Amino acid sequence: MTTIGLKPPQQHVGIAALRETWQIADEAGFDGCWVFDHLAPMGPDRTGDVFDGWSLLAAMAEATNRVRIGCLVAGNTNRHPGTFAKIAATVDHLSGGRLDVGLGAGGDTHTDAMMGTPTPPAVERVERLAEACEILRLLWTRPVMDFAGRHYTLTGAVGDPKPLQAKPPLWLGSSGEKLGLRVVAEHADVWLNAALPGTPIAELRRLSRVLDEHCAAAGRDPAAIRRAVQFRLPADADTALRLTRDYVEAGFTELVLIPTGPDGVVAACETAAKLLPRLRDVG
Repeated sequence: MTTIGLKPPQQHVGIAALRETWQIADEAGFDGCWVFDHLAPMGPDRTGDVFDGWSLLAAMAEATNRVRIGCLVAGNTNRHPGTFAKIAATVDHLSGGRLDVGLGAGGDTHTDAMMGTPTPPAVERVERLAEACEILRLLWTRPVMDFAGRHYTLTGAVGDPKPLQAKPPLWLGSSGEKLGLRVVAEHADVWLNAALPGTPIAELRRLSRVLDEHCAAAGRDPAAIRRAVQFRLPADADTALRLTRDYVEAGFTELVLIPTGPDGVVAACETAAKLLPRLRDVG
C-alpha cells in the first residue's frame, strides 16, 4: 500500500499559516504531516524565520485528529538519544499514538558553526546514529536499561512513560552506501533517501539495491523495510502524476510531498489536497 504525506515548509511562514496546513493535511486525508529539524532555513539563503520542528509536532498533535505526524528527519547530533527518546514519547502521547520517528546522522556545518557546537566526522555521526537506534529501543521497551557504547553510556536509565505505540515506526534517513545503509538495514522500519529532493530515480533504484544487499548481510528480509522519498510537488498536475507513478514503479511506497508555489504554503497545500485522490489512484 502506498502512503502519501505532506511536508509544509516551516520557514519564512507564520504560525497561523502552519496551523492551516495541518488542518488541510488532517481533513483532506493525507497519511502523514511532517516537519524538519534545522535551526536555520534550508536552501541557498539560510536567513529568516524558521520554527523548531519538535515544538511544532507537539502543537500539531493537539491540532489534528487522524493524520500521522513526524520529523524528516531529526538530527541525531542535535540531542542526546535519552533526551530524544523522552521528547518522542511525549509527542506520541500528545498525538494519541500517531508519531512516526524520523532520525538521521545529523550534522549541519552552518548552524553548528554559528552555535559553537562541533560537527563530528561522518563516520562518527553514523556510529552515533547506530547507537542511538539501540538506545531508543531499550528506553522505549525496558523498565531500566544500561548501555555502554563507543559514544554513549547510560547506567540505570529509565524512560517512562513508554510511547503509546508498542514500537513507533522508525524512519532512518541515509544515503551512505558503506555505513549508513547498513544502519538502516539493521534498525529501520522505513528508509528515507537522505539526498536532496530531486535525486534521479535511477540513483534511488541503485541505492535501494545497495540497501537490499545490506539487509541480506544482516539476515533481514529487504521487504521488511519500506522505501520513502520526499519530493517537491510539480505545479502541473500531469507532471506530478507522472513523477508519482515513476516513484511507485521504482518501489517507493511512502511518498512525502513538499508543496511549493508562488501563492504561499497554504495555497500550495490546498492544491496538493485537490490532487490527492488522483495521486492515490496512481499509488
